[in-house]
Amino acid sequence: MKTTRLIAAALLLAALLIAPSAVGAHAFLDHSDPAVGSTVPAPPQVLHVWFTQELEPAFSWVNVTDKSGASVNDGTATIDPSNKQELDVKLKPLGPGAYTVKWHALSVDTHTTEGDFTFQVKRG
Repeated sequence: MKTTRLIAAALLLAALLIAPSAVGAHAFLDHSDPAVGSTVPAPPQVLHVWFTQELEPAFSWVNVTDKSGASVNDGTATIDPSNKQELDVKLKPLGPGAYTVKWHALSVDTHTTEGDFTFQVKRG
């Protein structure tokens, strides 16, 4: 009986110690280039977005739209082979104005996150 209680207590303690690390295992937006909310002097040719976890390429995406809601992606987003936390998408030639970035990330541990942010290209 005493052994059973010790085993149960050890399992409970292990579960409590593991639980906080599982909660932090989502792929959250870390930073981007252009930076979130920034105004850039020249139009970027590629949007780079970095996350806090490695991503699952088949289920992670980013879409950049102009003020009318039209996509300005020039192809599909790809994971950088040398850094699986980085998602990149080539962009069509951008004019001055505001752009919205929407992203969806599936980390390799199967947790999903999504969000959006804006950046602006400075008027010449």
